[in-house]
Amino acid sequence: MQMCVPPQTCSFRPQIRVTSEERSSNLTLEASRCFVSARVRRKLLPFWLGARLTSTMAVRGVGLLTGLPLRAQTRTRIRCPAFIRLRCAGTVAADLRREEQPSGSVETGSKDKTPKKTFPEVQNERREQAQRTVLIHCQNKVSERKFLKYLSQHGRIHSHFFYESFGFYAVVEFCQKDSVDSLLKGTQTPANGTEAAIPFRSRFLSLKLRSPPSQGSEQPQVLLNNQLPPSNRKLSELLCAAKSIDDQLNTLLKEFQLTEENTRLRYLTSSLIEDIAAAYFPDCRVKPFGSSVNTFGKLGCDLDMFLDLDETKKLDIQKNKGNFLIEFQVKNVASERMATQKILSVLGECLDHFGPGCVSVQKILHARCPLVRFSHQASGFQCDLTTNNRIAMKSSELLYIYGTLDARVRALVCSVRYWARAHSLTSSIPGAWITNFSLTVMVIFFLQRRSPPILPTLDTLMTLADEEDECVIEGNNCTFIRDLNKIKPSENTESLEVLLKEFFEYFGNFAFSKNSINIRQGREQNKPDSSPLHIQNPFETSLNISKNVNQSQLQRFVELARESAWVLQQEEAAAPCPPSKQPWGLAALLLPSIAQNKKVQKKLPSERIKSLLESVKNNIAQSATHT
Repeated sequence: MQMCVPPQTCSFRPQIRVTSEERSSNLTLEASRCFVSARVRRKLLPFWLGARLTSTMAVRGVGLLTGLPLRAQTRTRIRCPAFIRLRCAGTVAADLRREEQPSGSVETGSKDKTPKKTFPEVQNERREQAQRTVLIHCQNKVSERKFLKYLSQHGRIHSHFFYESFGFYAVVEFCQKDSVDSLLKGTQTPANGTEAAIPFRSRFLSLKLRSPPSQGSEQPQVLLNNQLPPSNRKLSELLCAAKSIDDQLNTLLKEFQLTEENTRLRYLTSSLIEDIAAAYFPDCRVKPFGSSVNTFGKLGCDLDMFLDLDETKKLDIQKNKGNFLIEFQVKNVASERMATQKILSVLGECLDHFGPGCVSVQKILHARCPLVRFSHQASGFQCDLTTNNRIAMKSSELLYIYGTLDARVRALVCSVRYWARAHSLTSSIPGAWITNFSLTVMVIFFLQRRSPPILPTLDTLMTLADEEDECVIEGNNCTFIRDLNKIKPSENTESLEVLLKEFFEYFGNFAFSKNSINIRQGREQNKPDSSPLHIQNPFETSLNISKNVNQSQLQRFVELARESAWVLQQEEAAAPCPPSKQPWGLAALLLPSIAQNKKVQKKLPSERIKSLLESVKNNIAQSATHT
């Protein structure tokens, strides 16, 4: 059970916050019982004992739990957005639970006995957390101590952090939602002099100082923690310093996976957009989906959101009895698609004119899936808002299950995606390239084909489903078990190195010309059409999620897969001794020289063809002279 920090005890500490009385006395294990559960206390014991020797360091703001692993290295160059890890004591247990989440750090198999949360449970907890949170634009020289003291008059603060993204921002989570209401009641609409302000109220606030700080006043003590992935050069150094290829894949995942702060900011942004949509559609929900929630997201990925209007259609059965039926007066349109377009059109206008921090709003209403695209300046996210897209939400839940079942899945997917991006097989621009979603499904299919299988097929998950798991969306059977604890862990113990090498071998020799990929059954099937690459949509089975890929892009993928498999085979035969300053293993696969060498190799056959043609011409000329 986490305890919230009283208002008067919030003071600056990078990792944990304690009261002034605790600061002067020895920290004991009994004191920690106020903050964390018995299970977490066992993990914190060595750190609390070490903290008894560092009480003087605590006064200077040095983190007490210095032994806790950091998710990113502190870098001198600050890039936007950068987060500042400042928390109250209530988040210590939460930090440790995050370390228990699948992170690709285990060697093989899935032996973790910790109960796993279902996708709806995670979504609901994150949503409730976001509703207790405010986003505040601050001045750079704000005093962190005074800032917390001021906010604490509205209620106890559970946790907070700062980050930079076109300004200096604070994300503050209260223990109670009532504290947010109290803060909003004490917030005023700004007076901009000659400009007129649109009085739109939201949980995106701005902090102003009544008087400028004096020169000798307290300066904010902050610990910057860069939340952007490392540069290519830094990543190469990290990979070369790894002890094994398995370690390389886990390092790549650690550097690119979404951090806790970034995840919280994504749910908070969705919650702020929900507040705007609720002005028109009370009880609606805006839910993040896609890579932000399916465990495969990386730092810098877009934020996809889904406007769920189903909650607005639910009735209070207890108050709807009798012979009468009361309905809302509504306007009707010709089709569901037209209704979606009108809803998104209105929300797009609202975001453009009233949404704080929402810029570059585009209404893309005639796409196959209509959407509103915009940039949320305060968070730094590129956002897509859709509605009536429940199948995409189920796809996110399915990927969440696969990514949580076995720690190797996320590490392998992350590496294959990065490998594809390094060789321009994928692109952020729509076109004939393979998408990240297609690559993820290909990895899942490959893991289903292992012996024994690492991941179950979708049909297997369907047979395990209970009655409460049944789900049919627009005539498509989207049923699968949602409780991960009922799925038997795989007995496969293959290393990531073996899986990476054999992934490239498998698809380097896959019969794409006649077979399709189907994770529902986990086996190759005859292609139903002539598309170069056919990957069956898991739920809308008549659709091909890779229909956009042309033959030349597929051929590039196959050639690079074969070459990557060859590189790993050569290194295995040479038995390298890592770590090394020279790129090896995964780092060698990411080198641009592989693609450049490929271009050189393409030129060589053309030169041979030219010489062959010249030889044929000479032979013909000689034959003509002889005749």
